[in-house]
Amino acid sequence: MNTTSRTANGPDAADHGGGPLSKQAMAAVVARDIPRGSVVNLGIGQPTLVADHLPADSGVVLHTENGMLNMGPAAQEGEADPDLTNAGKVPVTELPGAAYFHHADSFAMMRGGHLDICVMGAFQVSAGGDLANWHTGAPDAIPAVGGAMDLAIGARKVFVMMTLFTRTGAPKLVPECTYPLTGLRCVDRVYTDRAVFDVTPRGLRVTRTFGTTLDELAGRLDVPLLAAEA
Repeated sequence: MNTTSRTANGPDAADHGGGPLSKQAMAAVVARDIPRGSVVNLGIGQPTLVADHLPADSGVVLHTENGMLNMGPAAQEGEADPDLTNAGKVPVTELPGAAYFHHADSFAMMRGGHLDICVMGAFQVSAGGDLANWHTGAPDAIPAVGGAMDLAIGARKVFVMMTLFTRTGAPKLVPECTYPLTGLRCVDRVYTDRAVFDVTPRGLRVTRTFGTTLDELAGRLDVPLLAAEA
């Protein structure tokens, strides 16, 4: 049994030096916003980094789709157990009290409303909170459905973690998704390397910016943006 204690990367983990956030810095920002004692699923890819930034005393219980509760941070060199991985096949550690169960039981937890938060990656998020994260629609693209659809409708809150723009500069935050949808009006908050957005009935509220301004974001995004409430 590979048991470890959860440690955060320190108070400066989200320091971005005045520019866009790195993946690790984004993960630290997400971790700071997860309420103590929450039961959370971290999606494949960037969201798995959040596990490395949760404080040891947070009481957050991490659920992984392939059948584990109380997952710990990623395994370091010499800690890896080939039988102990998250849903993305990344070697992880376990915290005291960790439990294992059938894949079907894991999906029952996801679909039954037992998760407080899920954190997922995305190709696109619409201004209304629609999520597209399993397929770009390209003929040669490999679809990756997984449990995203179950998480999108089953978790009490859905957080998305992604870069705000593609490598070609196209926005991922869009008026309407053009990729196949994962879920309708399911996203509550979007964490990006440039800003954090809350999805509201009036539009996307920008609660924090990183190396940019609300005006600059408004100039690059074709979606209604609202300033953070004082």
